[in-house]
Amino acid sequence: MEPSAVAIVPAAGAGDRMGTDAPKAFLTLGSGPILALAASAVCACPAISALVVAVPDGWQERAELALGHQRVRSTIVLGGPSRQASVRAALDAIPAGPDIVVVHDAARPFASADVFGRVLDAIADGAEAAVPVVPVLDTVVRVRADALAGTEPRDELSLAQTPQAFRIGTLREAHGKAEASGLSFTDDASMVRWAGFEVRAVPGDPANRKITTPADLAEARRRIGADA
Repeated sequence: MEPSAVAIVPAAGAGDRMGTDAPKAFLTLGSGPILALAASAVCACPAISALVVAVPDGWQERAELALGHQRVRSTIVLGGPSRQASVRAALDAIPAGPDIVVVHDAARPFASADVFGRVLDAIADGAEAAVPVVPVLDTVVRVRADALAGTEPRDELSLAQTPQAFRIGTLREAHGKAEASGLSFTDDASMVRWAGFEVRAVPGDPANRKITTPADLAEARRRIGADA
C-alpha cells in the first residue's frame, strides 16, 4: 500500500536573479504560472493527499487561482523571508493524518511522478529522510585568486534535487534545532543531516531542472512549446 503524504511547496522567493518584480513562482510558463505546473507535478503523485503552499504577502489570491484545478485540497500560507522560514510556516499548517511530508521547490515544474515515488519508497523502507540526486558530469575544479588550484574527484559528488521526503517529526525537529542555533540552510535535506539524521540518496532525474535564471526560464518555455 502506497504511503499517504502531505506536500509543501515553498513559493515565496523573490527570484532576484530573474530581474523581475513578480515572484519567480508566478512568472508565466505555458498557459499559467510556474507554480501551477509545479503543483501539478506534485499532485500527479497518487500518494499526495494534501498540499500546503507558502507564498509572498499579496499573492494569495493569485495562488488560489493557480491551485484551483488540483485534485487535492490546498492550503495557502504566508511565506517567510527565506526558504527555510517558508517551509517552517508551511509545517505549522499541515493537516493532521499523514506522517510523511514531501518538500518540493516551485521552481522545479518538471519533476516526474517516478522521482516522487522513489523518495516516498525510501521513507516506506525505513528512512527518516530521502533526497533525489544526479551525478556531477562536468570536471569540478577549485579556483583560488583567479587561478586553478586543483581538481576535485567526482566519485562522491552529486547534485541534490527536490522533491525531498521526510518523516514529519524528523523535519520538525530539524527545523527547531536550526532555528534555535540561528543557522540557515538552502535545502531541508542538508538541515536534516546536520540535525543528526541519516538522509538516503535515491536516483534523481536530469530533466528535473530548476528555474533560477532568465536563461533557465527561456529553456523551460522552449521545452513546454516542444511538448505541446
